[in-house]
Amino acid sequence: MKKSIWIVLALLLVIPGLLFTTSCGKKSLKADIETMKDKPKDAPAPPPPAPAPAPTPAPAPVPVVQKAPEPVKTSAEEIRAREKAAAMQALMNEDVYFDYDSAALAPAAQEVLKKKAVSLGKYSDVSITIEGHCDERGTNEYNLALGERRAESAKNFLIDLGLAASRFKTISYGEEKPFDTGHSEEAWSKNRRAHFVVK
Repeated sequence: MKKSIWIVLALLLVIPGLLFTTSCGKKSLKADIETMKDKPKDAPAPPPPAPAPAPTPAPAPVPVVQKAPEPVKTSAEEIRAREKAAAMQALMNEDVYFDYDSAALAPAAQEVLKKKAVSLGKYSDVSITIEGHCDERGTNEYNLALGERRAESAKNFLIDLGLAASRFKTISYGEEKPFDTGHSEEAWSKNRRAHFVVK
């Protein structure tokens, strides 16, 4: 008798659970069927998602085209001025050298003066100061006089070549402004000179 009560009780508990599960299953199946009925048979499948756009490359840098500099237009006057400046610089850079205790022009000194005369003849507006220099040997007074004779010797040679005396001025520095401050024949030979300065 007790056994049958337990069976009945078990059935009473199990049957409602089964009924509940079955009814939920039917409702879910019924909902799926309803959804299928609403959907047309020939409906196209939804399109796949669009691919992400490819990154746009940065534009290539535009090369900077540099213009060639325009040729400098040089007038005839500018060209003449440059030529004159170069000739005068060359005239001042080359000295006339003398032997020891002498104001006589050696053949090499005469050739240098002839070149100077060509430049001075081309540029007749140029005036020149001729500086006479000596080495350190001898007294100051003697060297000042010797420097003056050297400057005058160079000046007179240029005048004899046809240049106007009014273009020249002479000055003697004696031993006061040596080109080379050494105390040897090599240094002294560089200091026995006539130097030209363009005014």
